[in-house]
Amino acid sequence: MNNAEPKEVTFFLNQLWLESGLSQHTIAAYRHDLLAFSAWLIARKKQLLTATQVDITQYLMHVTLQGKKTSSQTRYISTIRRFYQQLYQNNQIETDPSAHITSPKRAKPLPHSLTEAEVEQLLDAPNIETSLGYRDKTMLELLYATGIRVSELVTIGLSQVNLRRGLIHCIGKGNKERLVPIGEEAMNWLDEYIVAIRPQLLKGRLSEDLFPTRRGRAMTRQAFWYIVKRYAAAAEIEKALSPHTLRHAFATHLLNHGADLRIVQLLLGHADVSTTQIYTHIAKERLKQVHSQYHPRG
Repeated sequence: MNNAEPKEVTFFLNQLWLESGLSQHTIAAYRHDLLAFSAWLIARKKQLLTATQVDITQYLMHVTLQGKKTSSQTRYISTIRRFYQQLYQNNQIETDPSAHITSPKRAKPLPHSLTEAEVEQLLDAPNIETSLGYRDKTMLELLYATGIRVSELVTIGLSQVNLRRGLIHCIGKGNKERLVPIGEEAMNWLDEYIVAIRPQLLKGRLSEDLFPTRRGRAMTRQAFWYIVKRYAAAAEIEKALSPHTLRHAFATHLLNHGADLRIVQLLLGHADVSTTQIYTHIAKERLKQVHSQYHPRG
């Protein structure tokens, strides 16, 4: 790096110290960032006063390729912006080349998901010889087959299920309605559950709830979360789980098998496709059809 400090950088830092009262540590960070940018420009036979928006963009790409954290990239942009804003205000340059440079968005953390083998372990954990175990097995199968939210699962009414058409009439966030395909595997479990197991749980009591508790009441999200954790422990799954683990697995596995992002968006009930895009880190190949043919248990 060229150790000579350009006079415009010295003037900027002095003015910054006088007007803003920033600490020496902060001033040193500004100096480091600007000298690094200046050295990069000089290596390309360019100067700070004649740098363009393209130059700044290319430099930021260079910084990104070096593996700098998003927080560091944001700081570099802030420094460069502030520097050129001052140059422009002092009439040292005719246009501000940093005016349309935007800071990178912080990446959202990827949701926890399970492999297909881990999902199989979880779905095989309930004891289907008991009515409660069969109910739990059906709930897990339905959750993985449809990707519906836990809050949607525990509030499904019997009238919302259409086994003949293989659909669930789902009411999601903001009372938005959507039709969700069940899939052949889950439909087989659901059919047997509705006909033979659910009446055993209700013991003659009337209820619209598809998945009542042993007392014939609607299940809470917290109660179902306890069920998931219990079966995960029984299946020896050590990953950190959440109530939406199977919803995440549903989306991840669909995309991994080639499903279209917009279709997955509709199935999940996302209002904005950007919410669904977080799952595309695992998408690997394209196939021709959706859901029943893509899904491991469709």
